[in-house]
Amino acid sequence: MELKYVGGVFGGNIKPVPFLCLLLKMLQIQPEKDIVVEFIKNEDFKYVRALGAIYMRLTGTSIDCYKYLEPLYYDYRKLKRIDRNGAFHIVHMDEFIDELLREERACDIILPRIQKRNVLEETNVLEPRISAIEEDVDEMESEEEDEIIKEAKKIIPQDVKPKRSPSPHRRRRSPPRKENRQRSPGRRRSRSRDRAEKRHRSPGRRHKEDSHKRSGGGGGSSNKRSRQESDHHDRDRDRHDHDRHRSSRHASDKDRSRHRDKDKSSRDNREHRSHRDEKRGGRDEKSGKSSVTDQEIKDANEMRAKLGLAPLKL
Repeated sequence: MELKYVGGVFGGNIKPVPFLCLLLKMLQIQPEKDIVVEFIKNEDFKYVRALGAIYMRLTGTSIDCYKYLEPLYYDYRKLKRIDRNGAFHIVHMDEFIDELLREERACDIILPRIQKRNVLEETNVLEPRISAIEEDVDEMESEEEDEIIKEAKKIIPQDVKPKRSPSPHRRRRSPPRKENRQRSPGRRRSRSRDRAEKRHRSPGRRHKEDSHKRSGGGGGSSNKRSRQESDHHDRDRDRHDHDRHRSSRHASDKDRSRHRDKDKSSRDNREHRSHRDEKRGGRDEKSGKSSVTDQEIKDANEMRAKLGLAPLKL
């Protein structure tokens, strides 16, 4: 019998297809496992391979199903399938194998249950499966890296030679020392003054100096002496500026102390005046009270004299 498509039953009378009839015949014959494996390994006839795969799924163990059917994931040939209405559809071999391993029904047949693959992997019965997609992705990444390297080599000119790294035996140069000396403000001022004086010098004097330099008058000893004199002059000027700065700071400190003493004396005078005014106010109040009481006693004595009573004592 020649196989042209796969399927189960079709039509209103639920008529089985030839693929299902051959499967039933194999279940009656019960061929050996080697024969079924040869059916699965057959690459010339794809429908014979599909027949051997579904027979292995019905009769084989969980380990045999994963062992012999998973390699068929790499078979991408097309298969014709007939549905219950008698219409044909195109499927691929890897889709048909995936349906056998994952679904509960295939070709209108309820398939026996098998263990999950992750359970078999945990018990070390099966090794973890490596997908073909991962291999393709790795190959694509390696190809892209090779292309990037080739483009980079094209961009970089070949005439440019790479710099040689210094040998470890070569002595390392010591890092330059940083000058931590702080220049005094007096020296800065003296240098700025010297620059200003050089700018404002007369053109005649500049001409003389230039002519003297050209002629080399004085020799090296005169130049050294002039440098020493200028350095000595700068030092004297720095000392003078420093003394003047110190005297001005001392005078400002004296002025501050004087102002503080004045403020303190004025504050004491104010307190003394306020205290004295308070004392005077108390005395005035006492005198006013005594005068009021004397007047009241006199009035009372006059009234007592009219009534014939003894006067009150002051």
